[in-house]
Amino acid sequence: MTDHINSYYAATANKKDARPPLSGSVTADVCVIGGGFTGVNAALELTQRGRQVMLLEAVKIGFGASGRNGGQIVNGYSRDLDVIASRYGKAAGQVIGGLAREGGNIIRERVADYNIQCDLKPGGIFAALTHSQMRGLTHHMKVWREFGFSEGFEPLDKTALQKHVKTERYVGGLIDHHGGHLHPLNLVQGEAAAFEALGGVIYEESAVTEVKFGETVTVKTAQGEVTAKNVLVCGNAYLHNVLPDLEGRVMPVSTQVLATEPLGEEAAALLPTDMCVEDCNYILDYFRRTADNRILYGGGIVYGGQDPESVRAKILPLLHKTFPSLKEARIDFAWSGNFALTLTRFPQIGKLAPNVFFSHGDSGHGVTTTHLLARLLAEAVTGDTQRFDVFAGLPYFPFPGGRNFRVPLTVAGSWWYRFRDWLKL
Repeated sequence: MTDHINSYYAATANKKDARPPLSGSVTADVCVIGGGFTGVNAALELTQRGRQVMLLEAVKIGFGASGRNGGQIVNGYSRDLDVIASRYGKAAGQVIGGLAREGGNIIRERVADYNIQCDLKPGGIFAALTHSQMRGLTHHMKVWREFGFSEGFEPLDKTALQKHVKTERYVGGLIDHHGGHLHPLNLVQGEAAAFEALGGVIYEESAVTEVKFGETVTVKTAQGEVTAKNVLVCGNAYLHNVLPDLEGRVMPVSTQVLATEPLGEEAAALLPTDMCVEDCNYILDYFRRTADNRILYGGGIVYGGQDPESVRAKILPLLHKTFPSLKEARIDFAWSGNFALTLTRFPQIGKLAPNVFFSHGDSGHGVTTTHLLARLLAEAVTGDTQRFDVFAGLPYFPFPGGRNFRVPLTVAGSWWYRFRDWLKL
């Protein structure tokens, strides 16, 4: 049986149990494909609404991006709210912008309602490496206030920032007090346990091999099949050629993370207020303290989803540039994981058939947007399509070059932004 990758999260997970694979033929009101944040939370939402739900996970709950990410609650989307309004129109922008904090609120609800032990901590910081980036943060705060989010932000100059992050690397920053950080694998496993406690059923080691559309939908695995009235496809970057047309809408992108040895008081000295941090570069660094006082540091991407030759070689220079005092610190864990990127850097939800729904492409903001879109999927399945339709109505644009050339073309396009960061523009 396949297990989780060797990550800090897997080593410190609360739950080590395994669920059996699907065997034989079963029926359900709803079949959910994918055991990450989107799939598990959509399943939980639907079970709360009285639906009989079965969830199929190819490996283990939280095996993909949901159990490997930086663990940061970053509100909003990978594009700022004014970009959304200018791109998709004021009406859509107001609806989508108005939902920008709902994903984070859902997480806090889950943790409180089901007593999920996932080391939830408040506060997230955006750190500016240049004065241009600092002006961008001022604009970000102004835009959010225009959308009705007038509280929770705290601008920081260089001196004020150093009360939270002990490094000379940044010129200033912005706190989002509605942000935060957590242990993502423990969160998704706790949400899965809540789903099962309400009567939901999960089958692990049950990779989907075929989806047969019709008045009812049949979802096949190697050893069984589920026949359901509705199906939710929530595999994101880990579908593996089950629905090629859907997979062609997104590009898998890997990001890399490492965790130091436990540092005790040194970790607390580097991040005294225990807030998570991400910088403002196009390809950004992100880091935080863990519950056992390690520094967990991530960054770097590989378009196409391949792992780099060495995660440590890719991330260690970034860690040491931010925290030179950690050059002698032991690295206990280093891992990689894929997220799904859309051309617009904005998540997509929609329908493949009247009774087959999908959600994918959270584009780096998956911890929060997955929880929001899971709720919208559940609303649509149970007949309330108002919010779902706004997202589903957004235009879809394929990556230029198709599946064969999308990676080199995207890499070429990213060089401009990397060059701007290098020039400190």
